[in-house]
Amino acid sequence: MRGYRFCEALAGASAFGWYVYPPLNFSLVWDGVEIAWTYERADGWYPLRGAQFPGFRSFFESIAPPGATDLAPPFLVPAREPGVVQIWSGLLARTAPGWALLSRAPANIPRTQGYEHFDGIIESDTWFGPLFTNLRLTRTNSPVEFHIRYPLFQVQPLLRECYRDPSFAVHQAEDLTPEDWQRFEATLRPNTEQMRALGHYAVDARRRLRSEPGSPGGPGGLAPDGAPSDEDAGKN
Repeated sequence: MRGYRFCEALAGASAFGWYVYPPLNFSLVWDGVEIAWTYERADGWYPLRGAQFPGFRSFFESIAPPGATDLAPPFLVPAREPGVVQIWSGLLARTAPGWALLSRAPANIPRTQGYEHFDGIIESDTWFGPLFTNLRLTRTNSPVEFHIRYPLFQVQPLLRECYRDPSFAVHQAEDLTPEDWQRFEATLRPNTEQMRALGHYAVDARRRLRSEPGSPGGPGGLAPDGAPSDEDAGKN
């Protein structure tokens, strides 16, 4: 897509975090009241009251320590709200102290017409458990399919201070300083040039990131192949 090639903002948002895929191919159908589900090679459709991943319970009981054998996380759980389902990815998540995970729909991927995601912030530095997502089915009487090769949701690392104590101020246009106007003009002026090169923002952003100390390919960092950056290699 042209946007991924020339729009660094779009490409950066898409690459930020990790895609999470379903652990198996399965389908849900909602009649407006009840939800049923099936999966690849299943014998038919089953009413959804809470379902385990096929064969997972016995596997979990074989590896869990005494006292935890009954804690196998369910794969699918219907919520009390109509058409809402919690889906477990099959993964457990833990992050470094002070970091959480933002769970959301995959960024910049066309949305399916069959369901919508709920966004959520998981404080995964202290809450160690199943990495799941919640969906609201939006289509009735027609199967909604989930495939292991299509991302189910996306998680992105989030520093707690970004959402606990956000620091920002709202100013009026009259409060802009000369430096603000200079930066504003530097941003927009290239867009007025009829012969400007496509992707100039992407080129500038990537060059700036490469020049930051410790960044891949930058001073003190590693090139993509794990070797010292060109600048540091020349110092040796």
